[in-house]
Amino acid sequence: MMSLFFKHSRSTNSLLKKVVQPVCLNHPVRGVKKAKFRKPLDPQHAEELPEFEYVGKGSRPDTIVFTWGVADHGGLGRASFVRPDASKNQRPLFYMYRPHRAEFGESHKVVDLGCGYGFTVFAVNDKLAASCYGTGINSDSQLGNHEPRQGNPLGLLISPAPIELPVTAPDRVIKVASGRAHTVMLTDNSGVWTVGNNAYGQCGRPVIPDEDYNRQAVYHRLMPLDGVPLRQVECGQDTSFFLSEEGVVYSCGWGADGQTGRGHYDNEPNVGAVVGDIVGEKIVKVSCRADCALALNEDGQVYSWGFGPIGKGPNVTYSKDPTPIPSTLFGQNEITPDTKVTSVACGINHFAAINTHGSLFTWGKNPGGCLGQRHLKDQYFPLRVSIGGQVMKVSCGVDHMAAMVKEIVLAEVYEAAGGGVGRKSKSRVKATSGKGQHPYHHPYSSHTTMADPETQSQPEEQPKAPVKEKEVLGKSWNIEK
Repeated sequence: MMSLFFKHSRSTNSLLKKVVQPVCLNHPVRGVKKAKFRKPLDPQHAEELPEFEYVGKGSRPDTIVFTWGVADHGGLGRASFVRPDASKNQRPLFYMYRPHRAEFGESHKVVDLGCGYGFTVFAVNDKLAASCYGTGINSDSQLGNHEPRQGNPLGLLISPAPIELPVTAPDRVIKVASGRAHTVMLTDNSGVWTVGNNAYGQCGRPVIPDEDYNRQAVYHRLMPLDGVPLRQVECGQDTSFFLSEEGVVYSCGWGADGQTGRGHYDNEPNVGAVVGDIVGEKIVKVSCRADCALALNEDGQVYSWGFGPIGKGPNVTYSKDPTPIPSTLFGQNEITPDTKVTSVACGINHFAAINTHGSLFTWGKNPGGCLGQRHLKDQYFPLRVSIGGQVMKVSCGVDHMAAMVKEIVLAEVYEAAGGGVGRKSKSRVKATSGKGQHPYHHPYSSHTTMADPETQSQPEEQPKAPVKEKEVLGKSWNIEK
């Protein structure tokens, strides 16, 4: 079209301009309009213009998942740790001693998770696909039945695979818990389901002698709990617990040491209420794992007892009575006196706690770096884990851990600091010490100072040195000192 304007005369070009739509170019051409460039905005006016974020909340998961510890059993959920790709120069990874961001959490909205003995289970908010996934050891079908070839079930899953419950949408799994070789799942509408090893009745069904758990996955629905609103499911080694909204605890499974709380030492395949002094009390949380225990009161004080590194130094490895762990080890000090522990979790020989700021603390035995402290040594007192976000939940396995973490969003930090969201504000809190400091200030960081740029005192400007004139080759040159 441009060649038409060069071929003809001026009168013909004027006629063509009425018929043919002109093309806007950055350089002047005869008969063609030149593109107009926008003038820069007034800086003061630009500061007053609102900023809008058009990325919806549903565009990415609300939480992210971190896993760490022993990796060769597949419980961390990354296939390349167990089966590396030689074309990418990958090597087998036997353990991960720091929190590793799991790829599964990037594409799925994980609402709950639980670590068993070498496997991990995830509850996912997905209305179209499966709502429960599992990865790791599957020796007793605790992760469901997975047979790529008939008669050859998979005993190890190196990446999360769906656990196909016999439920229909919109019913989905909302809570999960894992034991030594069984899994408990709480659904939205159809109650509680169990799958896996049932040698002691931990799945809430009659024990079948010589049952082959590897070649068949039995999904069992706990009918006695139908109609009972539940707030938590918990698994011990071979015991299952269920906590109702009214504060009543139900149990089933292995009871050789009285861990079912049913008043006897027999295995209990039938689900029933726990008896004893807790009858009439409203229980708010249940936790069990092995031969050491933690307790958390309403004031945020943590108590520990049992056998192992219970968090009171290297010289205390046994306590028959619950004794408190100093709150200063969990971040409480003169600067943050209101900091307290809000959640605790137990492993076989290691522990974890979360405080009000979403900081994670771990201590105990450290096989395969399961404490996430970036080393393989045992930790005899609570120490904070370096993790990118606010920890919402943590689960402990035998030699690995998993955590749900809320990613820190700068807009939320600015809003908490008084700057608002979606608009540039002069009252934003900024870091003033060091270059390139993150505007988010953790309560335990002593390397960043926060101040309001309007109220902060500014250093006085130093007067400039006088400019001297020097005669060089008959010309005057301004030389700054």
